[in-house]
Amino acid sequence: MTTDRNAERACIQAAMDRLLTGTPANSTGALSILQLATEAGVKRWVLTHKHPDLKDEFERRRTEANGVPPAFQNLHARVVDLEAANQRLREANTERAERIEIYAQVIHELNTENRVLRDQLASNDRTVTPFQRKRS
Repeated sequence: MTTDRNAERACIQAAMDRLLTGTPANSTGALSILQLATEAGVKRWVLTHKHPDLKDEFERRRTEANGVPPAFQNLHARVVDLEAANQRLREANTERAERIEIYAQVIHELNTENRVLRDQLASNDRTVTPFQRKRS
């Protein structure tokens, strides 16, 4: 019975190494207890009840690896970079939208003033006197 226990432990440790190096052979490669059991070819309860020290070791090593298998770490890094770029673009877009709103208000005010001045120029009771060009 000790040999079976030692064989289970060896299978679990080998599976742990495969998962943490991103080279799964029997599972999806996700860093979960269920996938570790699948990778080792044992039932989950064997891992959690018979070998809790290995389960704890796997969880510790998974935490050290940020929960991302090495095979996916480059993709994870790209995702982090793209999320940061997306946030910068959203902030820039918000700033541009605010500027556009200000520009729209200014254009509206200038159009209103221009219309008032044109109406005053066209009416008989002028409060605006147009400049006369001097002819040379």
